[in-house]
Amino acid sequence: MPAPQRLNARGRGGDAPASRRSSARGRKGEAPAPQRFSAQGRRSSKLAPEQLKARSKAAFDEQAPIYDEGMQGDHARALYPCILEEARRAMESIPVPSVLDVGCGTGMLSERLLGAFPSCRLAGVDLSPAMVERARARLAGRAEVREADAERLPFHDGAFDLVVCNDSFHHYPDPDRAAFQMWRVLRKGGALVLGDVWQPAPARAVMNAWMPFSHEGDVRIYSEAELRTILGTWFQRVRWSRIGLTGCLVVASKG
Repeated sequence: MPAPQRLNARGRGGDAPASRRSSARGRKGEAPAPQRFSAQGRRSSKLAPEQLKARSKAAFDEQAPIYDEGMQGDHARALYPCILEEARRAMESIPVPSVLDVGCGTGMLSERLLGAFPSCRLAGVDLSPAMVERARARLAGRAEVREADAERLPFHDGAFDLVVCNDSFHHYPDPDRAAFQMWRVLRKGGALVLGDVWQPAPARAVMNAWMPFSHEGDVRIYSEAELRTILGTWFQRVRWSRIGLTGCLVVASKG
């Protein structure tokens, strides 16, 4: 099997290797992506992936009652306008899109997606039961919200036109598998819109050194080149842009 495509920081995303894309089909979400950025391979932490997920779940269960108004959700909310703008652009030719919000939290972004696409079929997933409970209450039956792991999405291949993932990618112990899962559930021609944390190299190095001690299950803040590499294994036309001082936005398509 050929080595996964490596992308430079300023190059275009390009095609994921055809052999990897074709091998993923028909495996119902179990085909592993390359483990280049696994939690144990890139961090000094000896915590197993399930321990990291347990930390995230506990932290966001605790934050759920105050997340919408508190500082914990400030960064995620700051990315909403850019996420929605790119989502509208990606879906402008699809009158009734099917949309998945990965790491949907309390459902605030999902609610705005329903405003942008009033007739859409919307689903959301989150690892935190308390977040899922709040999202279900907010969306009041207008969306299907499940407690689920981004690395094991409980949907059929090609189920969605658009996948949105905002401010949660840096929590995933196996980002390659999460990227594969988002690719898998998209239809051919579908789009991924992903917002996340960004820091310049010196600050990023310091924060990544601190990550093993995070009580919120943070794994890694990725550089532009790293995100292009992770997503470029599966997606085409990976476009990265910086948002403000501490955010980034990635838009990619499934060929």
